[in-house]
Amino acid sequence: MKKLLGICGFAFITAVLLFSLMQCGKTDLISLTESIKASEFVSEIELNFENENNEDIKSGVGIVACIINCVGAMPYEEPSAIEIELLQFVREEELLARDVYLAMYALYKIPVFRNISNSETIHTTAIKALLEKYTLADPASDHQAGVFVNSTIQQLYDDLVAQGSVSSDNAMIVGANIEDWDIADLVDHLENNVTNQDIRYILTQLYRGSRNHLRAFHAHLTFRGINYAPQYISQELYNQIVNSGWEVGNGFCLCQFPSTNLQASDEMSAN
Repeated sequence: MKKLLGICGFAFITAVLLFSLMQCGKTDLISLTESIKASEFVSEIELNFENENNEDIKSGVGIVACIINCVGAMPYEEPSAIEIELLQFVREEELLARDVYLAMYALYKIPVFRNISNSETIHTTAIKALLEKYTLADPASDHQAGVFVNSTIQQLYDDLVAQGSVSSDNAMIVGANIEDWDIADLVDHLENNVTNQDIRYILTQLYRGSRNHLRAFHAHLTFRGINYAPQYISQELYNQIVNSGWEVGNGFCLCQFPSTNLQASDEMSAN
């Protein structure tokens, strides 16, 4: 009898779940499934970023204060004109990524957008710390979501949000496109434009983060049966990134771990 009741109970629960799923549209089903699977695509570092609440970010404590102190403790090297220009560009470039992902999360509620937007907040804060260290003008000092000083970034933001708003599939393609573009920029800067030690260190961390973000969007696209063709980096580099394992490094001077000190990690001297 108990066995029979157990079978009946299981059948009832299954029927309820199936009925609930029948009420959902295709997009809702994808979002539900990806919500369950999202933890497979989010790094430990991003989860730590997610735990930093908005008040911490606004008041300059926690991870943000750690990054600012870390950058300030690195050797002072007067940046070149090219380095100044790229810092100001990357400051808004990282905000573009954050703002697009927040817009996509508002539309689709798929966790990958929220988690990576948190990571992008940390990235743009690291660039801000460099601008402050060298007393450089910050183009995003009064940033409002979706509004940019650089006209190229503004146009790209408008185009990406329009594309991503069509469907959740498009939104995932937009995510891969942003990371594809970021990686191409960062590779160019690191190979050709940057000799300043602390700028190289921060850009190296951004590059590692973007590789992880690209892996996350690639995983979601693969789950959906979508084959993304890179627009800015080579197919060879794209394959190398998405077919390699998730990278867990020291982050920004070990700043993702509250118990660690603020000294620059060994990664700094290696770069």
